[in-house]
Amino acid sequence: MARPPVRAATFDAAPNIALVKYWGMRDPALGLPYNSSLSVTLDRLRSRTTVRFDPTLDADTVELNGAAAADEQRRPVVELLDRIRSAAGRSEAASVVSDNNFPTASGLASSASGFAALAAAATAAAGLRLSGRALSQLARFGSGSASRSIFGGFVEWRAGRRADGADCYARPLLPPDHWPELVDLVVLVEDAPVKAVRSADAMQATVRTSPDFARRVAEVPRHLAGIRRALTDRDPARLFPLVMEECDSFRRVCETTVPPLDYLTSGTRALLATVREINRTAGRPIAGYTHDAGAHLHIFTLRRHAAAIRRRVASVPGVRATLLVGPGPGVRPVVARGPRVTRPGGRSARGGSRSRADPRAR
Repeated sequence: MARPPVRAATFDAAPNIALVKYWGMRDPALGLPYNSSLSVTLDRLRSRTTVRFDPTLDADTVELNGAAAADEQRRPVVELLDRIRSAAGRSEAASVVSDNNFPTASGLASSASGFAALAAAATAAAGLRLSGRALSQLARFGSGSASRSIFGGFVEWRAGRRADGADCYARPLLPPDHWPELVDLVVLVEDAPVKAVRSADAMQATVRTSPDFARRVAEVPRHLAGIRRALTDRDPARLFPLVMEECDSFRRVCETTVPPLDYLTSGTRALLATVREINRTAGRPIAGYTHDAGAHLHIFTLRRHAAAIRRRVASVPGVRATLLVGPGPGVRPVVARGPRVTRPGGRSARGGSRSRADPRAR
């Protein structure tokens, strides 16, 4: 009996930063969150993942940033591959090779981009053709926030109410070019710790132990409605205070978890104070901070304020680097380019693999 052919696909996906965050699953097995969330998919940053189903392999192999993945990193990858194999009627083992062009497991949503790219590449390699909604539902089994990285621009992940999760999916809210003036100053801090506990496990500890968790779930709908409206209206005076209020609410439930989840460094906390001082000095909100489960910070502002704010935060002790990004695209295939060819007129071009989101292509 002939072996099935080797099939491979490569996809890029970008991390997203949640302006309204989910933190806690009502059904961890199905990846169903307690509350809806809203995020921005970022440009310039990306995870690139290649999946190859190969009948000559004895077991799945997973490589992350040039090294074999540790067991705790490999396990959710294999579990997602198993779902895809079951849906596609395939049994071959797979080779997964993934790399990020930004720090991993430090609060920059590498799991979101990584599992979004994995879901897209693995389904394509397996011969499945899924809608964006179905792909977002699949990606959440690897990482909840990965459902949002399927789409570009401003994205809402609907928590849904059904026990089977059929009404839980991400959807595009506004396109990447909706608000060209809005930018995200990503601030990388020194000595940012790599998370010892996966967010999927940490958030369930919050659900069980934080006395503030129920209050947070109750206030999220107000944050979601306000931020959605501020984005739609391109209203920075409404957006930036709400983004900070939402971030502070998220941080409060982390810090009241038993044992406490403290993801920030002294440099991060100094940056929070700096953003508040920038707004006080301006006499109005011209910037808004947020962070995920990590030490690095995102500062949203308008393009005309970005240079001055960048200079200000670069002087804060503990800041390692800053990167200015904006809303970017969702998952997209990486098309291999051929060897060097001679074009008419004698010009030549070298082959390679590149997507529009690769910073080298800018």
